[in-house]
Amino acid sequence: MLTISFRSSLHSPPLPGIIVYLYGKNTAAPLRREKSALMTAKTKENLSVAARVCVALMILLLIILNYDRLTHIDMRALVDLAPNFAAAVFMLLGVYFVKSVLFVIPASLIYVSIGMAFDWPTACLINMGGILLEVFTTYLLGRFLGGNRVEQLLRKKKGGEKLLNLDLQDKPGFIFLVRFVPAFPIDFTSLFFGAFTKPRIFPLYLLMSLLGLAPRVITACVIAIPVGVVVYLIRRAVKKKKANQ
Repeated sequence: MLTISFRSSLHSPPLPGIIVYLYGKNTAAPLRREKSALMTAKTKENLSVAARVCVALMILLLIILNYDRLTHIDMRALVDLAPNFAAAVFMLLGVYFVKSVLFVIPASLIYVSIGMAFDWPTACLINMGGILLEVFTTYLLGRFLGGNRVEQLLRKKKGGEKLLNLDLQDKPGFIFLVRFVPAFPIDFTSLFFGAFTKPRIFPLYLLMSLLGLAPRVITACVIAIPVGVVVYLIRRAVKKKKANQ
């Protein structure tokens, strides 16, 4: 029995060799999985960067090709083309959506034009709905583009450097103040909040944005009433002059 045990031990692999073999066998698969996970994460990051660049280039191209048309858009003509009130509201909200991603349509043009097309309570409601859509969409665009890209855009704008250095983007009072003061463009501040605020602040961001922008919108809708009267009188005078000729 001793001889058999001795011979079998001679033919058995050394204990350290068994440990190395088993250790290598148990760790090879996790190492391969970790390497594969790193490659997958890197691929996803590269695809994300490429998608952001493509979106930025697409926006720039659309602005270049349609700049003149967008900056002189006739909101009342769109309302006249609509077959009913619901269709008119849908088209106007579509303009707000375009404004939220292209940034070139003047906000005052929209507010006043809608104020001239409807009675002022209706105009205020449509404008506030459009602003809600705008600040929501541009916020999401800011999150998609990321902090680095948004920071590059803001540093080119007046007041952008100051906005970046304040580091108050998660304070509701600061959001309200930025919206209330006309010096800060709506679109670029929405990009800023989307890129740098915490996601849990989003409901407060929407509320403070609406409250801060409401006085500006209401004022524009009220101003639109005398502007509309003046435009009406001018058009009437021109038509009368043409008829007399």
